Amino acid sequence: MPALNFQDNDASLESQWRAIILFGKNSATYKFAFAKSLLELVSLEKTAVSLQDIAPSYVQSILQHLKQNDKQGNSNSSTFLEACRKFNEDKIDNDHLLDITIKHGFNNVIDAFHTVNGSFVNDVFYHKDYNGSQKNIVITDSLLSLKDSLQFTNFNQEVDARWNLVETAWNLEINPNLLEVRLDEELNLLFFENRMMKRKNISSARDSLNGYQKGKCFYSFQDISIKRDDENLCAIDHFFPHVHKIQLNDNGANVNGVWNLVLTDQKVNNHKKAKIPDIKYLERLYKRNEFYIASKHPLGETIVNQTGKTADERRRFLQKQYDLSVNLAIQKWKPNIELEPLF
Repeated sequence: MPALNFQDNDASLESQWRAIILFGKNSATYKFAFAKSLLELVSLEKTAVSLQDIAPSYVQSILQHLKQNDKQGNSNSSTFLEACRKFNEDKIDNDHLLDITIKHGFNNVIDAFHTVNGSFVNDVFYHKDYNGSQKNIVITDSLLSLKDSLQFTNFNQEVDARWNLVETAWNLEINPNLLEVRLDEELNLLFFENRMMKRKNISSARDSLNGYQKGKCFYSFQDISIKRDDENLCAIDHFFPHVHKIQLNDNGANVNGVWNLVLTDQKVNNHKKAKIPDIKYLERLYKRNEFYIASKHPLGETIVNQTGKTADERRRFLQKQYDLSVNLAIQKWKPNIELEPLF
């Protein structure tokens, strides 16, 4: 039950929201467009809205993503997506598109949004009100309370990052067993290359990784930010230090692999430098990597390919790298500040 494990020791609204975005079933990308619309409603402090009112922002997100990746669902046909494609090709007008969006664009997503591993999250973020002639959704206090969270400003970027990863998985022209998502260290972007060595940028590394750490520094569990201009913008850290690159690479480990990247508070990262973390953080790295694998997207495939096909193999892989790094390191390291861990 990976998604339930994600919420162990953390029943917060933020954790429930992230469970929906990161672990909910994906048969189409409508959930992500709907999530972005919900976040917009929170910012506007609206408590009720009709599908007619939410349709313009909802469909706009779909239109933008279709321009980058045509496959936005597993179904062979979709009246709604076909209408979106026609609009992008100037074959139908906006009024016609909105009419189809209201009739077909919200099918299933409103009923299924809160479902993670076959069950609803404990605190739903809206209720459906289809009584009468108009179809409405009523925003709950749970969703409105998210605005008071320090993590609220991260959510929109996290939704987009997850959306990018899911649609990339659907539109890949490469065998998943050969997939390796890489980090561009200069741009802090995740990317992959297909068989023709054509590069495709996927998403910001910070945006993609943050949700799986619950918006916390990997080591200290202080709140971190992924906002570009935020003074508390998190750092991207190599759990096993980059200075060990040659030795670890010689033993079959890519130090720049996603499995070895964690987000940290800037001050914590400056304090850690090239030290090897204490052994207790190795289990946390394992759990974080398992979250990726459970969420079914290119990061998960990459981690499996880089660290092992089974959980036991992955544990042995991490322990092997740890033993090697300890022999190379001068001392083990712990942060000066460490709050209660959430995973």
